[in-house]
Amino acid sequence: MAMERLELLVEHLRPLGSAVVAFSGGADSALVAWAAHRALGDRALAVTARSESLSEGEAAAARALAERIGIRQEEITYSELAIPGYADNTPDRCYVCKGELFRRLAVIADERDLAAVLDGTNADDLGDFRPGRRAAEELAVRSPLSELGWGKAAIREALRELELPVWDKPSSPCLSSRVPYGDPITREKLEQIGRAEAALREFGFRELRVRHHGSTARIELPRAEMGRVLADGLAEEIVRRVREAGFAFVALDLEGLRSGSLNRLLPTVGGRIP
Repeated sequence: MAMERLELLVEHLRPLGSAVVAFSGGADSALVAWAAHRALGDRALAVTARSESLSEGEAAAARALAERIGIRQEEITYSELAIPGYADNTPDRCYVCKGELFRRLAVIADERDLAAVLDGTNADDLGDFRPGRRAAEELAVRSPLSELGWGKAAIREALRELELPVWDKPSSPCLSSRVPYGDPITREKLEQIGRAEAALREFGFRELRVRHHGSTARIELPRAEMGRVLADGLAEEIVRRVREAGFAFVALDLEGLRSGSLNRLLPTVGGRIP
């Protein structure tokens, strides 16, 4: 069934003739890149944005994945912190960020005579608070996965069928998403978060977030893995490494890992985030 759905995705893209893929190296953009390469061949180009909020490890993994898929890949480098309004970290930060990215990709598409810009938004994303979707709509970015109703489970099943290593890669939003809205984004904060999360991965944790609350690092882990933290002196080692990353205090969130936990700080209208 997965292969049949994959062929439908390929045929959905074939009429475009050519495209630029916003390629982060995550599961969603990997599937779009694979389908674009299969449908469009050398007329498909994957572009990865290098900035302060993307770790070097993620960038290297994206390069390796593009090579495995076979799609042409390029990197563009710019400072997100230099984008007007980005560092202010308002609830519209993702709109500001995605607008800059998609405008740059649109320029590449125009210069290379490529017909469309594609992103990896999937059907499950549409019910969440995602200001970046507004930028995509304004700039006519296509989202083939959501257009065909693909959710995360179907994407992972397809990637597993294709034997692409990101099929079970945990979702990892940009590092700026670890900073509460209203607290300015700085290079120092992003580097602190990146170092702390890298340290936790060395201890074998795959799914995690380190939320930046000033001098305190609030660690989110899946509840099933919390017991490991207190076992065999690991807590002391975690505290030591996270403090080395630049934090004075280290806290474990007892609610566990959940996407968009900082959205709780946003005002709501009629029970919904505006």
